[in-house]
Amino acid sequence: MNFNPPLQEAVLSQRYKRFLADVTTHNGTKLTLHCPNTGSMAACAEPGSRVWYWQSDNTKRKYPCTWELVEVDGQYLACINTQRANALVVEAINNGTIVALQGYSDLQQEVAFGQERSRIDIFLQGGGPDCYVEVKNVTWWRGHGRGEFPDAVTDRGRKHLRELAAMATAGQRAVLVFCAAHTGIEVVAPAWDKDPHYAEALIAAVAAGVEVYAYGADISPQSIGLSRPLPVILDKPKL
Repeated sequence: MNFNPPLQEAVLSQRYKRFLADVTTHNGTKLTLHCPNTGSMAACAEPGSRVWYWQSDNTKRKYPCTWELVEVDGQYLACINTQRANALVVEAINNGTIVALQGYSDLQQEVAFGQERSRIDIFLQGGGPDCYVEVKNVTWWRGHGRGEFPDAVTDRGRKHLRELAAMATAGQRAVLVFCAAHTGIEVVAPAWDKDPHYAEALIAAVAAGVEVYAYGADISPQSIGLSRPLPVILDKPKL
């Protein structure tokens, strides 16, 4: 997908209060951006990093500019806008990139399901058993090509895994897709040191029949799109 409105470049001063970030543009203008990411943004919010943002024409917005990309380690681009993840996976299903999710005639988003009153990100029908697809955005780069999820303890993430496992046990198709929106990520793994309970729940979900996939993204200040499958490593790292 292309970024529209076009992105503009700035330098990050600080990210704070979860939803705000201060930046300085090339001409010295200081702006406060809306930060569309409620997570810790580990390794993605270093002061002095190059960032890219877009400006809304909605005059009612208190902060008209939204942070979209950040340069990590001076060489990689990451999309910190978590709202992009579902759209990227839908696009990758529709254009055939995610081969395992082809063959369905109907795609819906944000559908209520499960005993714990969850909402599934993507619901596929018309191609065999109903397919429930949960999407997780991965931007925590741990070095050496390794991306990990989550970057903070997530009770909600464990709930989603329980719901997927229940669907798989009931004979439906349940899928977790890690959307690795970071050009430095070449393999995805659970963050055992950050949330071991999530990692254990992920292994239990796989044992119950949940399918897990990861896809890497091509990112530029002009566009972003999922382009390639990545390995998923579930084993706990040895100390």
